[in-house]
Amino acid sequence: MGSLISPQDLPTWVPGRVLSASDGLGWKDVGHRSYLYTGLDVAIPPVDHYMVVRYRTGQTPMDRRVEGRWTRRQCAPGEFSLLTRSEPSHWHWTECIEVSHTYLSDALMQRVAADITERAVADIRLHDVLQARDPVVMSIVDAIAAEAERTGFGGSLYVEALSIQLAVHLFRHYACIQFRDEVPAGPLSPARMRRLNEFLDSHLQDSISIEQMAATLGLGVWTFSKHFRATTGASPYDYVTRRRLERAVRLLTAGELAIKEVAVDCGFSDQAHLTRVMRARMGTTPARMRKEGGSA
Repeated sequence: MGSLISPQDLPTWVPGRVLSASDGLGWKDVGHRSYLYTGLDVAIPPVDHYMVVRYRTGQTPMDRRVEGRWTRRQCAPGEFSLLTRSEPSHWHWTECIEVSHTYLSDALMQRVAADITERAVADIRLHDVLQARDPVVMSIVDAIAAEAERTGFGGSLYVEALSIQLAVHLFRHYACIQFRDEVPAGPLSPARMRRLNEFLDSHLQDSISIEQMAATLGLGVWTFSKHFRATTGASPYDYVTRRRLERAVRLLTAGELAIKEVAVDCGFSDQAHLTRVMRARMGTTPARMRKEGGSA
């Protein structure tokens, strides 16, 4: 692999007319350029940024080789491609297209990945995505492009916030992270427990698997189970059941929902299931709990 090129070097390898750019705006770790291209066949050296290519006007068959594998898609407005950092690529298209590029630096991606995983990051790679539709990606890259084209008050801070949102979304859906070491033994951090509890509270009405809980924290099932028990002293199943009962008690005391509705909202299969679990775990029943809470 040759030396890495910067986004500013791209026109040397991919000639096109620059329509807008963030050059000179003082942005840090994020950049924007939009181009008008004719049909091209170009081999691009590895770039030192992660790149989101957003298709704005025109559509074309697009062939791309990454990691020695060719992919063909029909790319059109409202779609995007991803190119990971430090990966050479070969692109071929035949029609005139207008695209915007959003560039995220390795420093930004490393920092955000370390913040959300609380682990030392060795490497980050975006998935080989030539064509995708995602309204979250679209809205963020369009907002970044709009700020480059019509700068406003607090532009650098605004774009920094957008770039962090974009990085987090890419990590959730379009990236893999390689860590420098294993998760250290011991309890989960308070930040991770908060993140897990937020996930549980928003999904208590659904079926929740240990695989989903582990994935929320970016851990394997075995590692998650070990550290979870060290943190809570309970199994994931027992902990989720406890959270379901805590919500059920709050709803029953409030008295606004029928007991069968409380059962469904808390993830129990029906009123009888809620009653069995509440009697076994708390020595009471939903009806008694509601009565003791002062509701009819």
